[in-house]
Amino acid sequence: METKTSWLINVPIAHRGLHNFDFPENSIPAFDNAAEHGFAIELDVRLTADNNIIVFHDEKLSRMTDCDGYVSNLKLEDLDNLKLKKTEYSIPTFEKVLETVNGRVPILIEIKKAEKSYTIEERLIEMLKGYNGDYAVESFDPFSLEYYYKNAPQIMRGQLASYFHHADIDASHREKMRLKKLKYNDVSRPDFIAYKITNLPNKYVKNAGLPVIGWTVKSELQAQQAEKICSNYIFEGFIPEVKSDNA
Repeated sequence: METKTSWLINVPIAHRGLHNFDFPENSIPAFDNAAEHGFAIELDVRLTADNNIIVFHDEKLSRMTDCDGYVSNLKLEDLDNLKLKKTEYSIPTFEKVLETVNGRVPILIEIKKAEKSYTIEERLIEMLKGYNGDYAVESFDPFSLEYYYKNAPQIMRGQLASYFHHADIDASHREKMRLKKLKYNDVSRPDFIAYKITNLPNKYVKNAGLPVIGWTVKSELQAQQAEKICSNYIFEGFIPEVKSDNA
């Protein structure tokens, strides 16, 4: 039976939108491209200096723009001058992304934290109240998810984790080991787990007994493997062959 949350396991999720050489990651055309292909969208949100929510993955600007510096120092008026990967496209506000997607496909929102307050969580709750579409939030930060559990339990939550061989998050070794083993689940109370695909399957995810989303799948062969060990997957760099019964 189809439910409002069926998309979480039925629709492959485009990592930072369906981006390519022409459409940069986390850009308006990448999100529009994903929606046109019928894929759910994963995106990253950060808070600017003037408390606006923008869609951008990195803490620093240098990889995706010609500018240096930190996202947390930006103001709304700066966005139009920051072009993504030498294209005509600028860093979008989350508000603009919601207007663009407009409920056509579901959105999986990864919350990037650069401050200890819960400003971004609070603002997201307010912005999503009137949104007519499916969405969920996910984060490496279990306390961010705890905020949603306490203040907006109707919003589906996903705990991000991996074996943390690389710098997926800025955290102590002890914190990373707890996240790896999903020991913070009693804090975040997740509805699903989003785990690094190359670290799956594992006993921690199995013992959690929750739907698992594998990230990030980068080929059709890896997608076929992910289908055997995950409930769904986040992908980039190719267009998955979607089975007809999930179309």
